[in-house]
This record gives sequence, C-alpha cells and structure tokens, in this order.
Amino acid sequence: MPHVVSGDARIYWRSDGDESLPPLVLGNSIGTDFSVWDDVLPRLMRHFRVIRFDARGHGASDAPAGDYTLEQLGNDLDAVATAAGCETFDYAGVSLGGMVGMWYGINKPGRLRRLALCNTSSQMDPQAWQTRIDTVRANGMASIVDMAMGRFFTPEYVERNSIAYQRVRNTFLRTSPVGYTGCCAAIRDMQVADDLARINVPTLVITGERDVSTPPAAGEFIAGKIPGATTRMLPAAHIAASEVPVQFCDTLIEFLTEPPVVTEQDRYDYGMARRRQVLGASYVDARNASITPFNRRFQAFITRYAWGEVWTSSRFEDSTRRIAVLSMMLALGRWEEFEMHVAAALRAGIEPQVIEETLVQAAIYCGVPAANTGFHLAGKVIEKHQAART
Repeated sequence: MPHVVSGDARIYWRSDGDESLPPLVLGNSIGTDFSVWDDVLPRLMRHFRVIRFDARGHGASDAPAGDYTLEQLGNDLDAVATAAGCETFDYAGVSLGGMVGMWYGINKPGRLRRLALCNTSSQMDPQAWQTRIDTVRANGMASIVDMAMGRFFTPEYVERNSIAYQRVRNTFLRTSPVGYTGCCAAIRDMQVADDLARINVPTLVITGERDVSTPPAAGEFIAGKIPGATTRMLPAAHIAASEVPVQFCDTLIEFLTEPPVVTEQDRYDYGMARRRQVLGASYVDARNASITPFNRRFQAFITRYAWGEVWTSSRFEDSTRRIAVLSMMLALGRWEEFEMHVAAALRAGIEPQVIEETLVQAAIYCGVPAANTGFHLAGKVIEKHQAART
C-alpha cells in the first residue's frame, strides 16, 4: 500500500482514475476513512484523477499517541499531494477534512486551484470535544457509535440500513481510539476562524439542511469570511456524499469544472468522441461511412444531443445507462437498436449475465413475449461475440 511519511506518521493514500485528468484530493471526516467517498468515486473519476487519503489516526494511516493539531493534518495533506505528483490540485474535505482544507487554504494557498469545504465549521465547542475525548478513552469507540451515526445521517437514512451506511458504521467502530481522540484534540484546539479572509482561491461551502454537527449557519459564517465564497445547501445531514450522492456530485462537479460544451460544434465533437467510446470506433466509423445527404442532418442531431448531452452526463455509470437503454428498447420493440446496444455492451465488457438479468426483469415488467424475443436476439448477438473472440 502506498504511504508517505509526514512528520511522525505514515499516511496512507491512493490515486484512482486517468492521470491525464485534473487532480482532485479528498479529505475524510473524523471517524471515517477514505472509503467515505466510495459512493461518489465512480462519478468523480469521469472528471478527475481522484486522490484519497486516510487522515492520521484513521484507516491505514499511523495513529501516533497524543494530541494532533490542524497544522499536522494540513502537512499530511501537503505530503500526500507531493507524493501524488500534484503541483496544483483541487481539494474537497468533509467535516474534519474541511477544517484541514481551511488551514491549508490559509497557510499553503499556492498549490490550491479550488477549495470545497463540505459540512464543516471553523469553530467548535472545546468542552464538548474534550468530553468526547474522555468518553472514548474510557469506554472505546462503541460507546459513541450510535450518537455519531445519528449526527452523520438523518434518521430515515439510518433506518434504511443500506450497505453504504453499514460501511460507515463499521469503519467508525474499527477506528483507532488513539487516532480518533488525537483528531478530536485538533478540532478542540482549532484556530482558523479569524484567518479565513486570507483564503484567496475560489471556494464553495456545502452545508446540509439537517446537519446538527455543523449546521448551515456554520457554513454561512465561513462563506461570509472568505472573499467570493459561495454556499450550497443539500437535503442531508453531515455526510452528504453518502446520503445524497447525486446531488453532492452535481454540486461539486459544477463548481470544479468548466462547462465542456460552448458551441454546437463542440457538442458534436464531444458527442462523436463519446459515441465512439460507447458503441465502438469501428461500428461508428461504418455508420458514418453510410451517411447520405438525406440523413446527414439527423445523424448530426443525434450525435449532438443523444451522445453530446445524454450519454455524456456522469450521473449514471455507463453500465447503468446501458441497462436502461436495453430495457427501453425491449419495451418499445425497437429490435434493431436493441441488438446494436447488446453488441456494444458486450464489446465494453458487460457480462452476458448482466444482460440475462435485465431480460429476466423485463419479463415481469414488459411481458414474457417481449422478453422472449429479447432472449432470442441477445442470444444470437452473444454467440457471435463469443465466436469472434475464439
């Protein structure tokens, strides 16, 4: 596992995605590790090279004994960015990760391009955090896990008991009490509120309308102190990236990226690149070769909008969008398009079992006759695909 030494601790980090994309570094909250970003990672990787790390005292990072400081945590971030080869980078941090982001923006602004401060605060009640330190040191992480989950998430999200929720809860329970209380001390002793005006990079402050740990007013205070900062409130509690991942990503990506399309020609060019990626270059080249003056405008239209808008949205993973298209084509009986998308899915590495599962579900919701035709046509495409590989 990749570690970088920062002061008296080894900090675990990893990089995911295309290294030609802009780097985005993510900082976790107290009581979590970098897996807190798992729900949004696939989508963020469509836009960024994503670099995650475990805050000291958490996950696979070392947990030295004693109290930690925001300066130490900020230097850990700096060490990770250096190890990842980032001259400049975007940073998004949630809760404690946002506090680290504020410290970094105040003290090391030269490397930051943009800063997203998510569900965080610049000032907390020191006595409350000292009480939490005393409780964990005396009774362990299990003594506060239900309290923490009740602050991380809304009651209805906790009640759903999803896999994502279970991951966060289990991670909390496995967190080193030494590392956790060390970071509690960094929050207890935090001194950044008076220096927020020194942050001179574009900053977005994300709040949760039901966040009791760092209420919207805490985010509004931060944004009011940082020149030019903007705020967005999401319908979530403290860990919005888990609770409302689509809205969280919409907000973060909009802030961090420039609009990719500015003209109709841009839209066409981007759409054509995406079309070749999804359907396969050879297939698209063959279709383009058959364009006639009669259908040229129609082909340009679907390239601009089907591929330059719908298929370029990162809200769905490609596999999800492929399944949706197959289901729609089956339901409508658009068999030529159905076969085309079955073949494209196979070329993209979608396993036949996924197509089978889609058709079985379609038998319930679209009818057995439609699913029967789908199985017949998809089976032929799958046989042809497998024969071509042998």
